[in-house]
Amino acid sequence: MEFVEFFRQLESLGLTDALLPFLLLFTILFAVLQKSKLLGKDKRNFNIIVATTISLMVVIPHVTGSYPPNKDAIELINSVLPQVSIIIVAVLMALLLIGVFGGSANWMGGSLSGWIAILAFGIIIYIFGAEANIWANLPQKFSWWGTDTSSLVIIILVFAVIIWYITKEPSASDKAAGFSEAIGSFGDMFKNK
Repeated sequence: MEFVEFFRQLESLGLTDALLPFLLLFTILFAVLQKSKLLGKDKRNFNIIVATTISLMVVIPHVTGSYPPNKDAIELINSVLPQVSIIIVAVLMALLLIGVFGGSANWMGGSLSGWIAILAFGIIIYIFGAEANIWANLPQKFSWWGTDTSSLVIIILVFAVIIWYITKEPSASDKAAGFSEAIGSFGDMFKNK
């Protein structure tokens, strides 16, 4: 039997429709329950039961076809995961390139990897929203939003930023580094330390 045929056989047995989504959901839920100690300390057996139950409650309606049209959680997971994996690979490659060239991921006093993680998180939210058609329905939900509302929101945001900048407490790094040094640190981000 060829290797490709082996995967086709697994697919016909429900690999991507039942087994892999169950394992993914179980692993994530179990890890969160273990880390958060939500059910108590050293309650591994309870965590296993809760993670298994919730995972089965998501997978079984997919297998039996009980989900309403366009509301199937497993179809959403199966359509989103390839796109999310591309984002994960891109973020890992960016961090690997920074590490290969011996740079530390610091920029303007903050961690560049933190900014990359925030950006990746935003992109993943967008991907999930696009697959669930959330963004397509936004114009209907915000039909009250017009140019006057946009102008008001922009004015409020500008004033909020100005007030924050004026009233913020200067940190030690703000006192030590001026604006020109912060701009110059962009190039220093990839230097060996």
